[in-house]
Amino acid sequence: MENGREIYFDNSATTQVFDSVREIMVETMTADYGNTSSLHKKGMEAEQYVRAAREEIAKSLKVKEKEILFTSGGTESNNLAIIGTALANRRAGNHIITSCIEHASVYNTTAFLEEQGFRVTYLPVDHNGHVSPEDLRAAICPDTILVSIMYVNNEMGAVEPISQLSKVIRETRPEIYFHVDAIQAYGKYVIRPKKEGIDLMSVSGHKIHGPKGIGFLYVDERVKIRPILFGGGQQKGMRSGTENVPGCAGLGAAVKEMYRNHEAKIDGLYRLKERLVAGLQEMDGVTVHGLTGRDSAPQIVSAGFEGVRAEVLLHALEERGIYVSSGSACSSNHPGISGTLRGIGVRPSLLDSTLRFSFGMFNTEDEVDACLKVLNELLPMLRRYKRA
Repeated sequence: MENGREIYFDNSATTQVFDSVREIMVETMTADYGNTSSLHKKGMEAEQYVRAAREEIAKSLKVKEKEILFTSGGTESNNLAIIGTALANRRAGNHIITSCIEHASVYNTTAFLEEQGFRVTYLPVDHNGHVSPEDLRAAICPDTILVSIMYVNNEMGAVEPISQLSKVIRETRPEIYFHVDAIQAYGKYVIRPKKEGIDLMSVSGHKIHGPKGIGFLYVDERVKIRPILFGGGQQKGMRSGTENVPGCAGLGAAVKEMYRNHEAKIDGLYRLKERLVAGLQEMDGVTVHGLTGRDSAPQIVSAGFEGVRAEVLLHALEERGIYVSSGSACSSNHPGISGTLRGIGVRPSLLDSTLRFSFGMFNTEDEVDACLKVLNELLPMLRRYKRA
């Protein structure tokens, strides 16, 4: 550990929960532990927590409460959005458009739909990780029913031009649904789905200092979608299964805290990012990928370290109590070269030498300085070891 403390820079994988999240979850697991489907007082008390969380989320997006569906997290939200709309609208067409840098829970879902007879177009990105609105316009055809593009890329922090992409859809074929994976964006940005032309939007609780195992899908009331889970008919039949009351309550608390003094919180993240980027750019053989200013996400820095394998550097940092990642936490279950890094044209020597640093509400500038100090010590040593 650096100076006897851990430094956690893997907040895009998961986050430490806020105190308010922990407290309300304990309350719902020990006192108000009823099943929301029960007709007695305990059930009604539990339902109040779920209703309050849905209200908090809807308020943050300026949408209707009935347009919020609780799920088990980002993966389920993406699956429900993509499979649910594809199956419900198959008679209108079988073409889906997405990008080449989507999260595994999107590209594996579209791959599944390809096996079911759907046709999928994967749009390229530029060296900053951005989808071109004109490429989208060119890809839309009479059979297109769904476009799915992430708001913020989870590996390098590229912010997609969501409003411009939405405008292309509305100008070309307004009946096409627009799904946005906002798992790395919600909490970091003030998002207004109605204004930005987003029909479906996925969010995960544990990326915003909420609990794991809970998320939500925003579904505009006009969207034609079918469920992919069947059972007792909870959430108006759209997502059967006993509601995760502690999770919902914890998520609601996290949303409330993230959007309190929101601008100051995000300014703090950008200060950390700017400090880390400046230090990395002073080092020999280090390349920071993509944009690094306020036109990129506040919490993510992706950097390639020439001559050092990412896994080796990751574990060397871990031995000093500093936690980072070599890419998406989900993708790490399937070792290989990142599709995002290939998509933005990272040179081959850096494809297996890139780490992701990601910040949260508990990080400090002192931690950034400590991390930079350790990197300056480790890199020459690891490079000499490789040459030897």
